[in-house]
Amino acid sequence: MSTNHKIALVTGGGRGLGKDMALKLAQRGLDVIITYNSRKEDALAVVAQVEQTGSKAAALQLNVGDIKSFDAFFEELTSILKNTFNVDHFDFLINNGGIGGHAPFGQVAEEMFDELLNIHFKGVYFLTQGSLNLLNDGGGIVNISSGLARFSMPGPSAYASMKGAVEVLTRYLALELGPRRIRANVVAPGAIATDFSGGRVRDNAETNQMVSNATALGRVGQPEDIGGVVAFLCTEDARWINAQRIEVSGGMHI
Repeated sequence: MSTNHKIALVTGGGRGLGKDMALKLAQRGLDVIITYNSRKEDALAVVAQVEQTGSKAAALQLNVGDIKSFDAFFEELTSILKNTFNVDHFDFLINNGGIGGHAPFGQVAEEMFDELLNIHFKGVYFLTQGSLNLLNDGGGIVNISSGLARFSMPGPSAYASMKGAVEVLTRYLALELGPRRIRANVVAPGAIATDFSGGRVRDNAETNQMVSNATALGRVGQPEDIGGVVAFLCTEDARWINAQRIEVSGGMHI
C-alpha cells in the first residue's frame, strides 16, 4: 500500500501552534492526522481546513499524559491509516501537545510536577517509542520545546525542565534511529500569543510588553511564526538536518 502524500501526526493539533503546524504541513502537500484532548469541535474544524487544501486529514482523541491509553490509541491510529489513508505507516511525528505551568520554585506541588512530567516528557518518550513500528524509514520526529529551556525566568521551572529533558532525548533519538534514516529535531518557540497557559502572553498587556522588549524583532510571536518551520523539517529540503535545536523566538533574550 502506498500514497503520494507523506503523512504527519501532530499531537495537540486542534488549536494554537498545533493548528498552524497542521495547516502549514497541508500547504506543503502532506496529509495530516491531528490529536486533541477534549475539544473535538476545534479538531474537526482543522480537519476541514486541511481538506480544503486537497490533503487528507483525520482527528483522534488522545491525552498525551495518559501513557496507559497509548496502546488503544495506536490501535485506532492503525485503523485510521488503513481506512482513511490506505497505508499502514506514517512519516512524521510532531510531539506538540502540552499545557503550561507556572509557580515559584518553592511552591511547585508534586501533583503539578507529575502532570507536567507525564505530558511533556514521559508522554513524549513513550508515544515516540510506541510509534516506531508505525513510522516509515526515512521519516522524522519533531519535538516541540521552548525558549525557556535556554533562558530562564521565574515561574516555569518544572515546565522548562521537562522541555530540557526532551531536547536531550531528541539527540538520542537522532543517534539511535539514524540507521533507519529517521531524523529527530527540536523546534523551540519563544513566547507566543495563544490561549496557552491561560493566554498570559496574548492577553496580559504587561507580559506582552515584557516579551516584546526582550525580543530583537520587537514583538511577541504568533502561531503563524512557528508552523512553517515545523513543516519545513518534514520536507526533503531538510533531509540533512538532524539532532538540531531550532529556536523560533524572534531573537528573545539574546
